[in-house]
Amino acid sequence: QVQLVESGGDLVQPGGSLSLSCAVSGSVSGIQTMNWYRQSDGKERERVAARLLNGITHYAGSVQGRFSISRDRDVRRVYLRMDNLKPEDTGVYICNIKTVRGDFWGQGTQVTVSS
Repeated sequence: QVQLVESGGDLVQPGGSLSLSCAVSGSVSGIQTMNWYRQSDGKERERVAARLLNGITHYAGSVQGRFSISRDRDVRRVYLRMDNLKPEDTGVYICNIKTVRGDFWGQGTQVTVSS
Protein backbone atom coordinates (compact mmCIF):
# COMPACT_ATOMS: atom_id res chain seq x y z
CA GLN A 1 0.00 0.00 0.00
CA VAL A 2 1.25 3.49 -0.80
CA GLN A 3 2.20 5.52 2.25
CA LEU A 4 3.43 9.10 2.60
CA VAL A 5 5.19 10.20 5.79
CA GLU A 6 6.23 13.81 6.36
CA SER A 7 9.05 14.95 8.61
CA GLY A 8 10.97 18.11 9.41
CA GLY A 9 8.30 20.26 11.02
CA ASP A 10 9.52 22.42 13.88
CA LEU A 11 9.19 25.67 15.79
CA VAL A 12 11.08 28.47 14.02
CA GLN A 13 11.37 32.22 14.42
CA PRO A 14 10.01 34.65 11.84
CA GLY A 15 12.51 35.06 9.02
CA GLY A 16 13.92 31.60 9.59
CA SER A 17 14.10 28.65 7.22
CA LEU A 18 12.91 25.06 7.33
CA SER A 19 13.01 22.03 5.04
CA LEU A 20 10.31 19.38 5.00
CA SER A 21 10.61 15.87 3.60
CA CYS A 22 7.97 13.41 2.43
CA ALA A 23 9.02 9.75 2.29
CA VAL A 24 7.14 7.69 -0.27
CA SER A 25 6.75 3.93 0.21
CA GLY A 26 4.88 1.34 -1.80
CA SER A 27 4.35 1.14 -5.53
CA VAL A 28 3.18 4.38 -7.11
CA SER A 29 2.18 4.57 -10.76
CA GLY A 30 0.35 7.00 -12.99
CA ILE A 31 1.61 10.06 -11.11
CA GLN A 32 0.14 13.34 -12.30
CA THR A 33 1.33 15.85 -9.69
CA MET A 34 3.16 16.03 -6.38
CA ASN A 35 1.94 18.64 -3.96
CA TRP A 36 2.25 20.22 -0.55
CA TYR A 37 -0.87 21.43 1.22
CA ARG A 38 -1.17 23.55 4.34
CA GLN A 39 -3.93 23.32 6.92
CA SER A 40 -4.09 26.27 9.32
CA ASP A 41 -6.50 26.82 12.21
CA GLY A 42 -9.70 28.41 11.03
CA LYS A 43 -8.83 28.07 7.35
CA GLU A 44 -9.55 25.65 4.55
CA ARG A 45 -6.79 23.38 3.32
CA GLU A 46 -4.64 25.25 0.81
CA ARG A 47 -2.28 23.93 -1.82
CA VAL A 48 0.94 25.88 -1.43
CA ALA A 49 3.19 24.05 -3.91
CA ALA A 50 2.76 21.69 -6.86
CA ARG A 51 5.19 19.92 -9.14
CA LEU A 52 4.66 18.05 -12.39
CA LEU A 53 6.99 15.22 -13.32
CA ASN A 54 8.41 17.36 -16.13
CA GLY A 55 9.65 19.83 -13.52
CA ILE A 56 7.07 22.57 -13.93
CA THR A 57 6.11 24.02 -10.54
CA HIS A 58 3.32 26.21 -9.22
CA TYR A 59 3.04 28.09 -5.94
CA ALA A 60 0.34 29.86 -4.01
CA GLY A 61 0.70 33.63 -4.14
CA SER A 62 1.28 33.80 -0.40
CA VAL A 63 4.46 31.69 -0.63
CA GLN A 64 5.73 32.64 -4.10
CA GLY A 65 9.45 33.35 -4.01
CA ARG A 66 9.89 31.85 -0.55
CA PHE A 67 9.00 28.15 -0.96
CA SER A 68 10.44 25.56 -3.34
CA ILE A 69 9.22 22.03 -4.09
CA SER A 70 11.52 19.31 -5.40
CA ARG A 71 11.87 15.53 -5.54
CA ASP A 72 14.38 12.71 -5.76
CA ARG A 73 14.92 11.28 -9.22
CA ASP A 74 13.36 7.97 -8.16
CA VAL A 75 10.35 9.76 -6.62
CA ARG A 76 11.01 8.21 -3.22
CA ARG A 77 11.03 11.61 -1.50
CA VAL A 78 9.36 14.96 -2.05
CA TYR A 79 10.77 18.08 -0.42
CA LEU A 80 9.56 21.53 0.50
CA ARG A 81 12.13 24.22 1.24
CA MET A 82 10.78 27.24 3.08
CA ASP A 83 12.67 30.52 3.53
CA ASN A 84 11.83 33.83 5.18
CA LEU A 85 9.04 32.22 7.17
CA LYS A 86 6.20 34.33 8.49
CA PRO A 87 3.78 33.72 11.39
CA GLU A 88 0.98 33.18 8.87
CA ASP A 89 2.92 30.19 7.50
CA THR A 90 2.05 28.31 10.69
CA GLY A 91 0.06 25.15 10.09
CA VAL A 92 0.13 21.45 9.35
CA TYR A 93 1.93 20.70 6.10
CA ILE A 94 0.62 17.68 4.23
CA CYS A 95 2.26 15.79 1.38
CA ASN A 96 0.06 14.68 -1.51
CA ILE A 97 0.58 12.65 -4.67
CA LYS A 98 -2.13 12.75 -7.29
CA THR A 99 -2.30 9.75 -9.61
CA VAL A 100 -4.58 8.60 -12.36
CA ARG A 101 -6.04 6.09 -9.87
CA GLY A 102 -6.60 8.57 -7.05
CA ASP A 103 -4.90 10.69 -4.40
CA PHE A 104 -2.54 9.67 -1.61
CA TRP A 105 -2.08 11.78 1.52
CA GLY A 106 0.30 11.95 4.43
CA GLN A 107 -0.75 12.76 7.99
CA GLY A 108 1.10 16.05 8.10
CA THR A 109 3.90 17.70 10.05
CA GLN A 110 3.46 20.76 12.25
CA VAL A 111 5.25 23.99 11.41
CA THR A 112 5.01 26.83 13.91
CA VAL A 113 6.50 30.24 13.16
CA SER A 114 6.67 32.33 16.31
CA SER A 115 9.08 34.43 18.33
